[in-house]
Amino acid sequence: MRVNATAYYPGSTMIHIDDDLRNRIDNALADRCPMCIATVSADGEPQISMRGSVLVFDRETLAYWERGWRQSAANLESNPKIVLFYRHPTERVNLRFYGEATVYRSGAIRDNVMARTVQGELDRDPDRIGAAVLVRLYRINQLSGEVLQER
Repeated sequence: MRVNATAYYPGSTMIHIDDDLRNRIDNALADRCPMCIATVSADGEPQISMRGSVLVFDRETLAYWERGWRQSAANLESNPKIVLFYRHPTERVNLRFYGEATVYRSGAIRDNVMARTVQGELDRDPDRIGAAVLVRLYRINQLSGEVLQER
C-alpha cells in the first residue's frame, strides 16, 4: 500500500512529512505499532530496539526520548546513522526512515521533545535522566526498497 504522505516526486531533493504521516507516527504507540530503531556500533555490531516515544519534530525530522542508555544510545555516540521502521500490519504500511541522529542531554530541544513525549514513556523515566534524540531524515522508503523521498 502506498501512503499518500510519502508520495515520491521524481527529482525531489527534500523530505516532507505531511499531516497524514505525522498522525501515523505520533500515534504509533497508541495504535499498537511502536516503531523500531536500528543502530550500528563502531565495530559494526547491529542493534535493534523498539521505541514508543517516536514523534515528528518537524517536516524533515523525527525525535524520540532516550531513557534506557543501553547499546543503541552508545552506538549513536560513535555512529550517528540510524534507521527507524514503521509497520502497521493491518493497513499493510511498512516504511523505513533513514537519518542521522543528534542527542540533546539538556537545553530547549530536550525540553521540547520531553514535553511532547507520550506520558507512558515519561512514566518509565521518573528521574528524567532521558535525552532527546533528533533524527534528520535523508531518505524514506517502502519495505520493498522503493525510495519515496530523498534529500
